[in-house]
Amino acid sequence: MLRIDRAGNGRVLFTISGRIETEEVKELQRLLALEASEQQLSFVLQDVTLVNQDAVEFLARCEASGIRLKQCPRHIRRWIDQLKGRIK
Repeated sequence: MLRIDRAGNGRVLFTISGRIETEEVKELQRLLALEASEQQLSFVLQDVTLVNQDAVEFLARCEASGIRLKQCPRHIRRWIDQLKGRIK
């Protein structure tokens, strides 16, 4: 199960916990589409327990587009770093 908490005040901070898989990626994409483009966005990933390939690719694209990934678990960070250069 995925849990998303949103905090704002000029910057939008999504605290995400649980699993991020294909269906959750779709929900995150929907939420991001609702945000104003000029806002600074961040994901706090400290409590993410499981991701699949779609989720890692999504997170890598988010980071490449300027979304900050905060407190990213090491195993997820390593996987994202492996994808760098392949995601456009």
